[in-house]
Amino acid sequence: MTPEPHSPTDTDDTRLGPPPGCPAHGTGPGGLRRLYGPEAEDLGAVYEKLRAEHGAVAPALLHQDVPIWVVLGHGENLHMVSSPSQFCKDSRLWTSMRDGTVEPDHPLMPYFAWQPICAHAEGDEHLRLRGAVTGAMSTIDHRGIRRHINRATQHLVNQFCEDGNADLVAEFAEHLPMAVICEILGMPEEYGDRLVQAARDCLKGTETAIASHAYLMEVLSRLAVRRRAQPQEDFTSHLVTHPAGLTDDEVREHLRVVLLASYETTANLLANVLRMVLTEPGFRAQLNGGQMTVPEAVEQSLWDEPPFSTVFAYFAKQETELGGQRIRKGDGLLFAPAPGNVDPRVRPDLKANMMGNRSHLAFGGGTHECPGQDIGRAIADVGVDALLTRVPDIQLACEEDELRWRSSIGNRHLVELPVRFTPKAQQDVAEQPAVNPSLRQRPNDWQVSFVPTPPTVPAPAVPVDEPTAAPAAAPVPEPAHRPGLFRRILRWWHGE
Repeated sequence: MTPEPHSPTDTDDTRLGPPPGCPAHGTGPGGLRRLYGPEAEDLGAVYEKLRAEHGAVAPALLHQDVPIWVVLGHGENLHMVSSPSQFCKDSRLWTSMRDGTVEPDHPLMPYFAWQPICAHAEGDEHLRLRGAVTGAMSTIDHRGIRRHINRATQHLVNQFCEDGNADLVAEFAEHLPMAVICEILGMPEEYGDRLVQAARDCLKGTETAIASHAYLMEVLSRLAVRRRAQPQEDFTSHLVTHPAGLTDDEVREHLRVVLLASYETTANLLANVLRMVLTEPGFRAQLNGGQMTVPEAVEQSLWDEPPFSTVFAYFAKQETELGGQRIRKGDGLLFAPAPGNVDPRVRPDLKANMMGNRSHLAFGGGTHECPGQDIGRAIADVGVDALLTRVPDIQLACEEDELRWRSSIGNRHLVELPVRFTPKAQQDVAEQPAVNPSLRQRPNDWQVSFVPTPPTVPAPAVPVDEPTAAPAAAPVPEPAHRPGLFRRILRWWHGE
């Protein structure tokens, strides 16, 4: 980033601010605010200070005091991601990378380093790689995946339902996305604690992150080799056999991106939605009263707590202007969903319900908009709904102010979400969720009967997409009425 000389954003003129390295007021060289370190423990507050000082686009400092622009405005973020002629994601254009300002050991290098993936490509190469990914995505059976999400949810809830307490981060939110992603990629046999821990380790950047990354790549490499030799009906096979002709390296890299990015965003989304439901009485009441559906609660969470606070990074392909700032060719810019979603120009009242409004920035936009967002929504919609149905009396087991977060410039993770509830019996993982599963029987596969069949009268045969009716001679208990139109539509939505 190279602001105009003698401007308030000039990183070389130390006369305009505290001396280099001075921690006063949370600033670094040139008086620019740091987005890391002790002074940035509350990045939300830092973003609002930057907005007040500079407007919709503000200069700041990354780790090792690398200059960067932070795009804080909702409209400015959308303009940036939707203007491929002005901005791209190829870090090889970044002036700070080219002149050595970004050193090889920079802690954010895994995010900056150029890779042969569609997220970093543009033009015809982007169309080729992105086309392969979206083409493979288009083959996913969404109703089948929703069934799998329900099954996986039942399996996870069975692990703690008899205890009457759980940590919904470690025991639910961090496991459900991986179980579903493994099914989509075509490696359900690989799902397990080791894969979950490796993914978490990679994203935390711990001392063992390199070993964890190597393990993940080994798993994905074996999968790619198997599917190239013997394709099946899964995402990986369609990626391998797509007419775009991805190389083995390209296949592995895209599998890695899909696995880690999908896992990270969806685990955060699940934890955030559950926290919101458990801590905000208004949402719980609206859900219980039918004024709000789980999908609407998910969208509200995507506004208030997007899975990624910022996304690294976009780079100016030419000199331009954005948010009143002069952006020079080679400058780096952070796409910032978190501050963009609270832009006072689009949300003057942050407490206002955003029901029905999907214009948030949580999934990006433009040519690099997240291609798997519908899967992420489905995992949150079905998973949260099934969990709350199994344990409807679930409550937070600590004070809200005792919840702890692990924050970074990229996102904010809920460390744990302890809950308590009345212990429940385990349930057949092939069934839809139920508060009392003993009150019903399960016919073949996923068609669930809401009317118990009398033991002495055989149930009549019915089409698989119709609810089972009781024989005329048998009395129908009050709880077993034929589902109404809304309930049948809801069951269809969940893929029953």
